[in-house]
Amino acid sequence: MTTETKTATSADPTIRQQRNRMAGLWAAELLGLLGKAAKDYAHDVVHAHDHDADGDEKLAERLNHDLRGRVGMHEIREKLSHLLHEARRQLHHGDKS
Repeated sequence: MTTETKTATSADPTIRQQRNRMAGLWAAELLGLLGKAAKDYAHDVVHAHDHDADGDEKLAERLNHDLRGRVGMHEIREKLSHLLHEARRQLHHGDKS
């Protein structure tokens, strides 16, 4: 787990939720999910790992399981780190797109 991913645990819950939502949408795209199915998958990812003390690690494991064969754990961790930065930027600037 990268330092950035580890620090997500102590990050503002709103930032973590935004990061998880974006991770869910990213994974949904890789899984070929569209529209409501993609949104439902992202919603499930956000809420499944929202209040768990080990949520960041469990999120990475969940994505690794769901995306098996498509991307590896290293790429997932890098993506989560990138999305954590992006979530901070979006929420700091009021852009939640």
